[in-house]
Amino acid sequence: MRIFELLNFQHLILYVFPTLAFIVLFWVALGYSHLKGKDDEARKTEIYGTYPDGLQDREAPFPLFLILVIAGTFLWGFFYILGYGLLGVRI
Repeated sequence: MRIFELLNFQHLILYVFPTLAFIVLFWVALGYSHLKGKDDEARKTEIYGTYPDGLQDREAPFPLFLILVIAGTFLWGFFYILGYGLLGVRI
């Protein structure tokens, strides 16, 4: 039991609101940003296949945010391994 019960609520708020903000920003980044190309509008409207229940297959452009996340992951992994190797830290 904590001395101050309000501290539990403060921790809950500090965990929940940044998580919700990240989810909203992630949704906006995936939905509205992508690399612009000369045939983007045609790719968004051209239907490649139709499935049952009215589902349609299109080839939309890849979101810029995902490109940055994937590149950042690979760069972080490379420099993490390099840093551990150069500093001689035991895992």
